[in-house]
Amino acid sequence: MKFTCEKHILQAAVAAASRAASSRSSIPALEGLLIQAGVNVRVTGYDLRKGIYQSFEAEVEEPGSAVVMTAKLIGEMMRVLPDGKVTFEVANGGKTTVKCGMSEYSFMSLPADEYPELPDNNYADAISLEQQQLSEIIEQTIFAVSTNESRPVYMGSLFELDGNRLTVVSVDGYRLALRRAEVSGKTENAHFIVPGTVLQDVARLCSKSEDPVMINLGDRHVSFTIGDTVVISRLLDGDFINYRKTIPENFKYKMEVNRGEMLSATDRVSLVVDETVKSPIRLVFGDGVIDFRCGTALGTARDVCPCNGNGGDTEIGFNGRYLRDALRASPTDELTVCINTGSAPCIIVPSDGSDTFVFMVLPVRLAK
Repeated sequence: MKFTCEKHILQAAVAAASRAASSRSSIPALEGLLIQAGVNVRVTGYDLRKGIYQSFEAEVEEPGSAVVMTAKLIGEMMRVLPDGKVTFEVANGGKTTVKCGMSEYSFMSLPADEYPELPDNNYADAISLEQQQLSEIIEQTIFAVSTNESRPVYMGSLFELDGNRLTVVSVDGYRLALRRAEVSGKTENAHFIVPGTVLQDVARLCSKSEDPVMINLGDRHVSFTIGDTVVISRLLDGDFINYRKTIPENFKYKMEVNRGEMLSATDRVSLVVDETVKSPIRLVFGDGVIDFRCGTALGTARDVCPCNGNGGDTEIGFNGRYLRDALRASPTDELTVCINTGSAPCIIVPSDGSDTFVFMVLPVRLAK
């Protein structure tokens, strides 16, 4: 195998594929990257749960394939090589040479047949949405994905298709984040759970453009095609919570607030929070104003946020970080905060009456 291309092209492909390479595996080949040269060049990383490959055009002098070891090494090599054209050659016996300008590296590669095959889903149907839109949806829900390995089903986000409507939901037992968007393509109803770590990679690979992302669903895997890059992931098994029954439908109080003003007040009173004991912040929802207070061993803080509406002087305790995450993720500035009692969930929705997003934060018990 022998091909030549610009360094930055190969570097981008190596960086993308390395996200899926295993850092330590009983199968040594999975710690490396599979490089295949034919009509185009394809670089693949795979850890048996997630796979990422990127294809690009190159001057292919000799077609072939090999597994370069390790992904970390080849990534560092690409980083330090000078800019210019890179020549990548694998001779018989596995000796691999990488040349760029006056720099040259030689190392041994493994045969390509030692690399496990990625799932071949052959999907006939797919849904499509803009890269920037999918990236925003992931960023606005990923914060609520659980990190508790005892409940692996919640370590991912639920994707629910209802006609041309996509709903993405994340929960971790303390909060819920939901986003909805219109998609094109596949119209059949479906639901599947994608690991949060995979969604983080997808969001990073998406550009801030209107170029499409194709999402293809198989029996046990899902793939995201982002330009010349494909991310394939095993789906999470298990029953996801019925989020429709979890979110309250009726509320005693509704107050309209500005996202920036409420976020600033939350940030200010959270400065005295002692993270070692996770002290809550206190919110009192009054008439036209929300009173923020917090007292810890470090000191006390107080601030106010104006609102339209009357909360009946309802006092609710919140984990400050959870409330900040929800406010930061809100895609609009004008929000409606919905509450019932001091022990009931707080719901944040857009003030325009649409259902494009819902954030729910559970209260924290306050010491009297």
